[in-house]
Amino acid sequence: MTFRIDCHVKVLDETVVERAKRAGLDAIVYAPHFTRLPEIRDRAAAYSDEDLLVIPGREVFTGTWRDRKHILTIGLDEPVPDFIPLEAAMAEFDRQDATVLVPHPEFANVSLTEADLRTYAETIDAIEIFNPRHFPWNNRRARELADTLSIPPFTSSYAHVRRSVGVAHTAFDAAIETEADVVTALADGTARRVTYDNGLEHWATTTMELGHLVYENTWKKVDRLFLSGTEPTHPHHIAYDGRFDDVAVY
Repeated sequence: MTFRIDCHVKVLDETVVERAKRAGLDAIVYAPHFTRLPEIRDRAAAYSDEDLLVIPGREVFTGTWRDRKHILTIGLDEPVPDFIPLEAAMAEFDRQDATVLVPHPEFANVSLTEADLRTYAETIDAIEIFNPRHFPWNNRRARELADTLSIPPFTSSYAHVRRSVGVAHTAFDAAIETEADVVTALADGTARRVTYDNGLEHWATTTMELGHLVYENTWKKVDRLFLSGTEPTHPHHIAYDGRFDDVAVY
């Protein structure tokens, strides 16, 4: 039995679900930016059905906007905010025994470096070795890091736009039915394959996703920083009850 999962998508609606099913996926991990875990869980549950499992995840922004590093986690019991130091986030993931995935390593200024990967190798469960936003040399470097550090691989569409969903997936040859099964498979190093299209569709996806990246880092970033008020995932938000006030970077 093969279980196919797109390990990281940012968008979720009926169109996304239909596209995932057409791509032959069994599950997707839904991890939108700046959205609290309870809301992610509720939305994931609303779009799950017997043909597609939607798993709630959090891509946590650690550090400051200038030096932020993204970490993808699933299996969290309690919410973890953005804008806390990398070491504080990793300690919290350890405490909760969450599954920790590294998206787009060494990509731009938003990723873990090789030094970070070595420091937290015991906490990290998998490294993304193919990302549609990457150029070929980025993917080669990611694969090299996973191989050098002997950390299992994964891939995803990293879909910020609906059309990207399913262009890459991770396939497990294992009996997987639930979110807990997925968490265990990723955390325990269960054998898997990364599958992606390297043809024209891949380059079309890269173009779309890089265009969205430019948008994220221009007007949308200004809106986040200066116009929208306190983010729902800011460590000073009332939802975190002051637990992270002493480590907040803002």
